[in-house]
Amino acid sequence: MVALATMFMLAKLAGEAGVSVAEIVFWRQGMAVPIILGWLAATGQLTAIRTRRLRNHALRATTGTLGLCCNIGAATLLPLSLGTTLGFTAPLFAVLVTAFVLRERVGPWRWTAVLLGFLGVIAIAQPSGEAMPAIGVAAGLGAGLVVAIVSFQIRDLSRTETPIACVFWFSFFGALLAAFLLPIYGSAHGTREWLLLFSIGLAGTIAQFLITSALRFGQVATVVVMDYTTLIWATLYGWAIWGHLPSASMWLGAPMIIAAGLIITSREHFLSRRVSPASALDESATRDIQGT
Repeated sequence: MVALATMFMLAKLAGEAGVSVAEIVFWRQGMAVPIILGWLAATGQLTAIRTRRLRNHALRATTGTLGLCCNIGAATLLPLSLGTTLGFTAPLFAVLVTAFVLRERVGPWRWTAVLLGFLGVIAIAQPSGEAMPAIGVAAGLGAGLVVAIVSFQIRDLSRTETPIACVFWFSFFGALLAAFLLPIYGSAHGTREWLLLFSIGLAGTIAQFLITSALRFGQVATVVVMDYTTLIWATLYGWAIWGHLPSASMWLGAPMIIAAGLIITSREHFLSRRVSPASALDESATRDIQGT
């Protein structure tokens, strides 16, 4: 989570320096490909990325890259703590997808959590009188929605694919998609901007490996709780670099959104004792793989 918060902090700095979202996404994704290949080659595990489901990986990468664009857009347009908090809405959207798309039964606990979470969104988005960029708030909520959708795709892929294969093919296809936009949105940069782009790719790749390890060795509930610590680091970065401190409405809304996510996660764990698409674990894993 420290690595993820660092990546979004660097993305915000890059955006302020005039680097486009398309460039940030490309270097975030593109740098991971040779690093992963090099590590697998050095450890004799190149076969781990073999797959017969390239089409599924490409579809997941298309959806995930859209989510990454939303995440980076929110980071560049909003205070880091606010953009991070809006990303925690993924479990809420996952419940809505479960109920209205998959037509599965959703009980009163999860519906209450969804209501609580969206009341938290309303609390932080407006009433303090401090105008928040509407497109930034939309990007943050869009990231939550896309991450919820991606969590279902990851759940499907995980039945046959290794975690490192999901990470690699997401980065590979995501870099290809972003490359098509470079001729339009790319521009010349100085040394500082290139260092920022390199650091974004490195931080995102480190986060991928750490989350993969967490999901391999840690208990579901532990990994879920750790995801919310991103807000601590995002708040510290926002205060130290930009002088942003959470507003009164953030202090009200953020706990509501986090509490809603934890209720959904604990309820899913209680009901099925397996990783659920409505679980914040999927959000944590997906956000990491996205650079999420």
